[in-house]
Amino acid sequence: MAQLPSTAALLLETLREAGVRYLFANFGSDHPAIIEALAADRERGIEAPAVVICPHEYTALSAAHGYAAATGEPQAVFIHTDVGTANLGGAVHNAARARVPVFIFAGLTPFTLEGELPGSRNTHINHLQDAPDQHALVRQYVKWNYDIRTGRNVPQLVHRALQIAASAPAGPVYLTGAREVLAEEVPRPEVMPQQWTAIAPVPAPHDLVDELIRDLQASRTPVIVTTYLGRSQTSVAKLVDVAERLGVPVVEYNAEVLSFPYDHLLHLGDDPHPVIADADLIVAIDTDAPWLAGSGRPRAGSKVFVINEDPLQQSIPLWYVPADRFIRADSGVVLDQILARLPSAPEVDPRARQRTESAAVRGREMRERWHDAVHADLAAGRLTPASVSHVLAGLIDHNTIVLNEAISEAPTVWKHLPRREAGTVFGNRGTSLGWSGGGALGVKLANPDRTVVSIVGDGTFFFSVPSSTYWVAERYGIPVLTVVLDNGGWNATKRNLTRQHAGQSADRNDRYWVNLQQSADFPAIAAAAGNAWGETVTEFHALHDALQTGLAKVAEGVPAVISVRLEPISRQQEDAL
Repeated sequence: MAQLPSTAALLLETLREAGVRYLFANFGSDHPAIIEALAADRERGIEAPAVVICPHEYTALSAAHGYAAATGEPQAVFIHTDVGTANLGGAVHNAARARVPVFIFAGLTPFTLEGELPGSRNTHINHLQDAPDQHALVRQYVKWNYDIRTGRNVPQLVHRALQIAASAPAGPVYLTGAREVLAEEVPRPEVMPQQWTAIAPVPAPHDLVDELIRDLQASRTPVIVTTYLGRSQTSVAKLVDVAERLGVPVVEYNAEVLSFPYDHLLHLGDDPHPVIADADLIVAIDTDAPWLAGSGRPRAGSKVFVINEDPLQQSIPLWYVPADRFIRADSGVVLDQILARLPSAPEVDPRARQRTESAAVRGREMRERWHDAVHADLAAGRLTPASVSHVLAGLIDHNTIVLNEAISEAPTVWKHLPRREAGTVFGNRGTSLGWSGGGALGVKLANPDRTVVSIVGDGTFFFSVPSSTYWVAERYGIPVLTVVLDNGGWNATKRNLTRQHAGQSADRNDRYWVNLQQSADFPAIAAAAGNAWGETVTEFHALHDALQTGLAKVAEGVPAVISVRLEPISRQQEDAL
């Protein structure tokens, strides 16, 4: 009689059948059955899912996040009991806020301690890792969490987890299992993966689509505001088609991805506030906050549509946007609905032509201001976020993928490192800094034939667990170029202080406690962890060659880090200890 498979073997088999390609893992004492099942698979010639060992859990989840952002496909993250779950830290917040599907599995400490079952407790740490509620560490960020209680239904649990993770709004899920359960030998249930598909994308009600089209056609000054419509890369061309046929300008606010080509004449930049002040119709589609009330508001009498998979942002306790229509729908489907209602060969609408001409003038003036600002830096030979981005833009092709986690300087990078193709920009909609370390690895795994460049601040680089990031990059041959904009501290913190307490004690005396002193050798950290090539740039004349060399190294398969020393944001002396 053939030996029955273990729960662990069925868990891995189900992930494989569901199309999971990578298992980003930090194994622990709770995973012997998992490791044995993987080894048995390899012995039989089964290589999937591929295991990517990650020295830190933040790297693991960030890499899975990056892969899912680039492909829409959930990958697996395996971590160790409560301590590994805690080490996910802000990465699980990022996955939740960015709405990316990820399957997270953690072991539970054994539930027997006298050898009653295979996997019973055999070391003192099994006692110390017995948390009253391990799931509480992530429950407020995951869409679903559960514990495997028997291996007899583990395929159903895994398929359900992946189904929930991938259904809109997507997000991470969390499944646990104790050693005894993972070691249990059980019959293989018959499960059909095709019966566990994600929920189909939801269309908007027909009457609301008709109303939206009428309003867009009649409007004098409409605008579309988006942050992440381009997560579905096929939606970018649809948005261009809708904007052109109706003469509607687009603003990409806090862009997480490319949703509209940067140089399109209907593109009005990244700041919605001056635009909505004039708009009589605002369509906020796939954006968490189409404007900030403290910075600007729609004019009186304007009409607002909010279109989103979750238009009320139900996971955010305090959130509201005054709007006339809230529509729960998939943005790509809504664009299809609009295009299907427009004439296939429309006559030129004078109002649409006038709106397009007006937006083109406004956009040209905006870009001229950006051009003047960066060329002043270039002429003076200043190292600034704008000048660094401008030089890099001249060295990469249209197919290069850029990760922008420059935080306070992210808008500057966006302006001066233009992208035009869908799937060439990725950011982190979450707020836990450092995502781009592992995130870039995941994006590169999803796009092995394309160059991946990550632009970060020095504070972000510290948060990215670089010792883990570059170890993984070298171990698995995942070369990316990281450009560190080193301004010597956390500028976002300083900016918020000056907004609230301008000219007061902290501001007058340069006491922000954000100064990182530009003392760390970031390229050396990456070199020590993963034999990365690196260079620190302190003079503008050296920037071009350093970036060119970094790109060449990445093309050769070597990770590269270039640290660019900018003007420091603070020169505060540390308090005596």
